[in-house]
Amino acid sequence: MKNLISKKDNLFNNFLGIYLFAVFMLWIKTYITQTSQFELGVEGPLQQFLLLLNPLGSALLFLGLSFLFKGKKKYTSLVVVYTLISILLYANVVYYRFFSDFITLPTLFQTQNFGDLGGSILTLIKPFDILFFVDVFVMFYLRFSRKIQKETNRFGYKKAIAIIAFALVVSIINLGLAEISRPQLLTRGFDRNYIVKYLGMYNYSIYDSVETMAASSQRALADSSDITEVINYTQSNYAKPTAKYFGAAKGMNVIYLHLESFQNFLINYKLNGEEVTPFLNSLTKDENTMYFDNFFHQTGQGKTSDAEFMLENSIFGLPQGSAFITKAQNTYQAAPSILKDYGYTSAVFHGNNGSFWNRNVMYKSFGFDNFFDASYYDTSSSNDMAEYGLLDKPFYEQSESLLSSLPQPFYTKFITVGNHFPYNLNQDLVTIDKANTGDVSVDDYFQTARYTDEAIKQVFNQLKELGLYDNTMIVLYGDHYGISDNHKRAMGQVVGKEITPYESANLQRVPLIIHVPGMQGGTNHTYGGQTDLLPTLLHLLGIDTKNFIQFGSDLLSEEHNEIVPFRNGDFVSPTINSINEKFYDNKTGLPLDDSQLEFANTIKKEVEYKLKLSDKVVSGDLLRFYTPTGYTPVDSSQFNYNKDANVQSN
Repeated sequence: MKNLISKKDNLFNNFLGIYLFAVFMLWIKTYITQTSQFELGVEGPLQQFLLLLNPLGSALLFLGLSFLFKGKKKYTSLVVVYTLISILLYANVVYYRFFSDFITLPTLFQTQNFGDLGGSILTLIKPFDILFFVDVFVMFYLRFSRKIQKETNRFGYKKAIAIIAFALVVSIINLGLAEISRPQLLTRGFDRNYIVKYLGMYNYSIYDSVETMAASSQRALADSSDITEVINYTQSNYAKPTAKYFGAAKGMNVIYLHLESFQNFLINYKLNGEEVTPFLNSLTKDENTMYFDNFFHQTGQGKTSDAEFMLENSIFGLPQGSAFITKAQNTYQAAPSILKDYGYTSAVFHGNNGSFWNRNVMYKSFGFDNFFDASYYDTSSSNDMAEYGLLDKPFYEQSESLLSSLPQPFYTKFITVGNHFPYNLNQDLVTIDKANTGDVSVDDYFQTARYTDEAIKQVFNQLKELGLYDNTMIVLYGDHYGISDNHKRAMGQVVGKEITPYESANLQRVPLIIHVPGMQGGTNHTYGGQTDLLPTLLHLLGIDTKNFIQFGSDLLSEEHNEIVPFRNGDFVSPTINSINEKFYDNKTGLPLDDSQLEFANTIKKEVEYKLKLSDKVVSGDLLRFYTPTGYTPVDSSQFNYNKDANVQSN
């Protein structure tokens, strides 16, 4: 470097030379990052070439904007843009390590969650990550070194426009080749992996920004006619309840127990010969308990908030970000507001800050009467605290008096945090050994899962002591995966098989356990997802859902649709799975025969249509145009979750 700089006429003594050097560094860094840090499923020479090509067009274009400045501002703007792009790239690397997904514009607005994420983020940062910024240090050196002569004249608009035009040509060629490999890439953009694979990390960011702005404008452009198509769809796909189960829990209290990051493979799993979840295992065999072993989470970037959103509304979460953050002011017809017309009091219990996931705002739009957040609990003892709030056992203990204060019948939800990534648990609370895969997250996961199991047993005993057990429907559900696709090697050791895309889809099962006193239980093999919970619950309570806009269907109905859409447009079913644009026979796990592809593609189109309609409802706030007969709309202004205000009112 010094020898190059010491020469009078060298690469770095003119701005064009520094620009080309910066383009080369960013191009290579991005290509290496996309191939080594992201699992994009690249196949064939064309996709390999596109992965190499797409960072070049972006680097030429974004860094080329510096030619529009004059004097030393050219150098400053080049370094600033280079640094911002590098930060964006690295931020996506860290985000992907846990979520196996890419940052979208709406996730950047979820800043109220950041304060609680510190410990989790630190576990995702690796020592070698400093290498992501070595080139940034080089750029700063080139900008401020006195050994390099700086051009002070304007580069010339014609030359600048020519460079930017060349960058656009490269990007257009990239897009054209991408469309050849995957037609309708931008119009069927449910899966962000495909956008990054074909267009690159930076073009994906532009695409995401355009999609987000388009979604934001939908509410302003929507009118009452837009709801007609949705009503026709949901009513034509309504599954009428089965007489055997309709009203089986009529008049009973409802308690949801939220199983954070709890995957279904834990049920009946033995680690070193010992059951990881002995209480849940016994509960699945209870005569009054229905256990669904083919129940899948359908969350997207909203993760826990998506699970809650689907649970309360039977509407899918958004393709980007979280509806809890960006759509909290919408009109909803959620479970607590529906049940209010039947005399139910509603409440959520959560030992974390009420602002996390914007719950203290969204719950008002759902119609929850009460939200007992961390301010209602004693969180002074560090031994009782997890990274995201109060640990499960003290949380349930302290919730007892709050639950007892509610008028019956009540509809309640308990959100726990003990089994949350990074699965750290005080070793004094541990009652099972770690696994031995060499992957810290996977190994520790079994200890926090056991703790969750013990806490659930505790709450069941508490309900019996309070005299609530015999008149309460208890629903336990997993919100999303706990171990992401970035831990395939370790998970392969856990389940005893290679984690292929097909097996990864199977691991998206989460528990669904419904306990209703007096109801005949058993293991139910029906395929379903989180959008199916609300119609199932309401039918068990004897409330027909036909007039409500819901995209799920009653799991206990003979007319239930067993095709389970995922947020990215994939799906699973008893016969066919669609994973990463490939179809598999669900019995054998093998790619589908050509004779069945037409049928599989028909299902795929139906899934995409359903997701599209759901997105229209949320983005356009379409429920403001429709009120079911007998339903009382929510007035969010009537709710106040502040502890002091509630004490005074009582």
